[in-house]
Amino acid sequence: MRILDRYILNSITAIFIGMILTFAFLFILIDTFSNLQDFIEKSVPLKLIAQYYLSFLPMIIVETSTVACLMAVLFTYSSLSGHNEIVAIRTSGMNFWQVTRPAIIFTLIISAMVLLVDELFVPQSSLINQEIRETNIKITTTQKGHGLPVIKNFTLYGLKNRLFFIDTFDPNTNTLNGISILSHDNHQNLTEKIVAAKGVWTGVVWKFFNCQMTAYNSNPPNKPGEIKVYPEKLLDIRETPRDFLRRRMDVTAMNIRQLGDYIHRFKGSGAVKTVNSMRVDYFAKIALPLRNMAIVLVGLPFALGHTAKRKAATFASLGVALIICFAYYILDAVGLALGKGEALPPWGAAFLAPAIFFLIGFTTIKAKF
Repeated sequence: MRILDRYILNSITAIFIGMILTFAFLFILIDTFSNLQDFIEKSVPLKLIAQYYLSFLPMIIVETSTVACLMAVLFTYSSLSGHNEIVAIRTSGMNFWQVTRPAIIFTLIISAMVLLVDELFVPQSSLINQEIRETNIKITTTQKGHGLPVIKNFTLYGLKNRLFFIDTFDPNTNTLNGISILSHDNHQNLTEKIVAAKGVWTGVVWKFFNCQMTAYNSNPPNKPGEIKVYPEKLLDIRETPRDFLRRRMDVTAMNIRQLGDYIHRFKGSGAVKTVNSMRVDYFAKIALPLRNMAIVLVGLPFALGHTAKRKAATFASLGVALIICFAYYILDAVGLALGKGEALPPWGAAFLAPAIFFLIGFTTIKAKF
């Protein structure tokens, strides 16, 4: 590696690490103040608080790496431009891609790191964080004298290889509405489908109303067989209302493989909108590593074309970084919303923002350099 590349890369790396640590400190500080009353009222030990905040680190890295990466690149190149070092480098005959090679290499490394952390560490840390929060830290609305909010459109992978989809769950009355339950064998073939309008917890078992049970044949697999209809039916379902509260599935608690398997299991439920929404989230996870490179590519022309003094360059870089990231997140949110509303295919919704930003970045680079 050339001396110039090492010089630029060292600067970008140092600023990136500093930004990640700053974001982590600010998050912990703000969250500590917001939960201070809960910590005091429940006498949470310091060791558990430390474990709670350590479980946030993988999520903080994934969520803040984009802004930190862009700021590190912009600060480094804006500083070089402010001291006319970019002019000297360009005069030596180096083109845009040669000058920005360290930033591109660094961004690719960070993108790979983000994918690795999101796949291996975020799912587990999310579960640990949720468990600590709900069990040891959070003063619930029930404890404060208020009712729990109704949970809408949630799924649960339960015992006996069962997959639940519930339209609404009222934890105050332990009532389910709009129920679909799929049972699978060990080879993931569908064995039974239960559909019910309503379910009520009796204290021992679940009592379903307007229940339809469809048995599926094993040979050939997944072929519907006998259908039975019951006005009322007591079912042997081991999951209690507490299980529905604590074990409902969250997309952030799954990696790409788990979410793909989850979609495959759930596609026969008839819940088309829910499956489509999960497919959008699935492709969004695949597109996640492209986010850093797309944003940095748009920011680089601004950094290399900046000639202000160091102090002004710092504030300008900060402003440019915030504007670019804000625009990306808005566009990404719009794309995902269109995908979940079925106005765009799931893959198109997930890759909309990266594709547009790559196009803007390459067009700007071609026009200016």
